This record gives sequence, structure tokens and C-alpha cells, in this order.
Amino acid sequence: MSDQIIEMGGSLIHHGPASDRAYLLKLGGEAAEIACRLEGLARREGYSKIIAKVPEEAHPCFAQAGFRAEGSVPRYYRGEVDLFFMAKYLSPDRRQAGEPEKVAQVLAAARSRGPEPAPEDLPCRRAAPQDAEAMAALYRRVFDSYPFPIHDPDYLRRTMEENVVYFGIWRGGAPVALASAEIDLGAKSAEMTDFATDPQHRGGGKATALLATMEKEMRRRAIPTVYTIARAVSFGMNLTFAKRGYLYGGTLTRNTQISGSLECMNIWYKHLDEGAVCG
Repeated sequence: MSDQIIEMGGSLIHHGPASDRAYLLKLGGEAAEIACRLEGLARREGYSKIIAKVPEEAHPCFAQAGFRAEGSVPRYYRGEVDLFFMAKYLSPDRRQAGEPEKVAQVLAAARSRGPEPAPEDLPCRRAAPQDAEAMAALYRRVFDSYPFPIHDPDYLRRTMEENVVYFGIWRGGAPVALASAEIDLGAKSAEMTDFATDPQHRGGGKATALLATMEKEMRRRAIPTVYTIARAVSFGMNLTFAKRGYLYGGTLTRNTQISGSLECMNIWYKHLDEGAVCG
């Protein structure tokens, strides 16, 4: 059975075997009830982890239900209210981080970097529905598997019509690097995600250029807070966000299945209304 997104008591939940988890994407309704129902779903399906994105006021209810905060994004909601990533493990093995030494090494390297300007010679443009086939082909080349179906052109087109803005760098009419900003209009925040660079075109700051372009677009749309959930073992992605002035918000242990393995993920966030990195 593939992963699916469902509504439960007014809340939005992504769950399935790919990442072996139940993930509360958006809380609706009464926090204590949703925490209980979310755990019931995870236990019925045999998942080993539950992860929940909740506002600050819901933190005590989830903590009382046995969840603990693994990360946070300050001022996530409308530039005012903090977001917490609350986790509960239903298997002791899932608590053990893979490659903990490398995770620590990558984080130390990223946190030691100061802000740097983005490359100015890499023109980025917003992707359009007619780009979806070529975009999906690039995502298939880069990722053997992914938490969301970005390999599917129909999925890309549908999310373009909803709340996701895709940007890319093109060479000869084909994308060589892609990324997206997934906007939460109610919260006035956005997740910078879905970064992929063709293996034959890596280097040169393409991810940094895409990120800088997306930040400009989010400022234009009056989105004050942006964040990402980056692979904790990726020097490139963690350094990219650190160089753009993002702050570390915590590590989600063995949280997301990417290319066949469950990986720890680092949270990085930035408040765009507090000034920008040059470039």
C-alpha cells in the first residue's frame, strides 16, 4: 500500500510504509484527541514513528501524550507563534540515529559557516505546468524514492495549482537543478524543499542560487518565515542553508525515507523580515 494523505478530525495526516510513520502535517480540532487518534492510527498500521507539526499551545497536550520535541521553528505561524515537531517512537530501534558521527560532523561544519552571497550568474526561473515532464525526469534521476510523488508529472502540475512554487535552472531547454517553496497560506510560512541537481551538473552554487531566488519570491508574497528539513548527512544542503543565514532548529531522528533508507533530518529556519544575506 502506498503512502496517503488523509483528514482526521479536521487535521491533515500523511502516513504510509515508505517512511514507516504517521505524520501530522496540520493540526485541526482538539489537540489531546488528535494525539490519541494519531497514535491509534500508527499502532494499527504498525508504524515505528509518529511525527507531529503543532503550534506552541498544543505542545503540552502532545507532551502529556508521550511526545517529545525534536525541533522547532520560531514564529512559524503568521510571524508570531512557534511551531514544534513532536515525536513519539513505537519501536526502540527507530530512536537510534544512523551515522551519528557524520550527522554531528555535518552540523558542526554548517554551524561554523557565516552568511555568504549567492552566485549572480545563474539565472533561475519559475517552473510552469509544461515543464512538469522534464522536472519529473530529473527527480527520477536524482532520487530512487522520495516521501512525496515528485517523480509524477501530474503531481507536480497539481501542486503548482495549489500551494507549491517550483523554480529551476535550465540548460539547453532541460532543467539541471530544481527546488520548491511549499507555502502554508494560513500560517504565512513556507518550506524550502525538493532540491535536486543533475549529477552531471553539480557544483557552482546552483542550490544556493535557487534558494536566494525563492527567498525573494517569498518576500514579494509577504511570507515572513521560511524553513527546510534537510538530510542530516548532506554537507551540501546543510551548508547551503547555513550560508544563507538560516538557523538550526533541531534534528529529527530517522525521520524520512529517501532513496531507500530512513534518514535523520535537520531543521533550518530564517525570518525574512529580519534582513537578508547580500545577494
